[in-house]
Amino acid sequence: MFLIVGLGNPGRQYENTRHNVGFDVVDMISKESNIPMTKEKFKGICGEGNIAGEKVMLLKPKTFMNLSGESVREASKFYNIPSENIIVIYDDTSLEVGRMRIRLQGSSGGHNGIKSIILNLSTDVFPRIKIGVGHPELDLVTHVLGRFPKDDREKAEEVMGAAAAAAGVIVKFGTDEAMAKYNGFRVE
Repeated sequence: MFLIVGLGNPGRQYENTRHNVGFDVVDMISKESNIPMTKEKFKGICGEGNIAGEKVMLLKPKTFMNLSGESVREASKFYNIPSENIIVIYDDTSLEVGRMRIRLQGSSGGHNGIKSIILNLSTDVFPRIKIGVGHPELDLVTHVLGRFPKDDREKAEEVMGAAAAAAGVIVKFGTDEAMAKYNGFRVE
């Protein structure tokens, strides 16, 4: 079984913000794969279904970003999902808008949601799909909790679509295949 987690913050005031691109991608996967996100479990909103013949749970933690790991730990523990099958999708301020990067492991890079997941899983070995939201001009918090300008939003949505497809490639063929196919992905 695979667990596909989109990181973000719950609440209408955070919808369509840079920090919620993970939620947006999971919503895309939910729609494309016909996996309704209707259950409230594991401190989040989730849905179960199949992608490429594999059983998958989609999860959007409702714990707010900094405690995302609690939700991920509960779901992965309940279903005994190994960390290699936990795909985390989130925003990255070190990547420009229009870029995406996939990694199998590594540090949090200063991202509090990833820091929480590493702490709660006791490992940094889990696939991640990082979506570029651009570098903050001034304040990091204001930047990530802000919305994309129209042109950037269009680029970001194209990247989010590629991220949803990349998650499917990880499920079907593995992280190495997804990295080979998508790590050069760029929207100009």
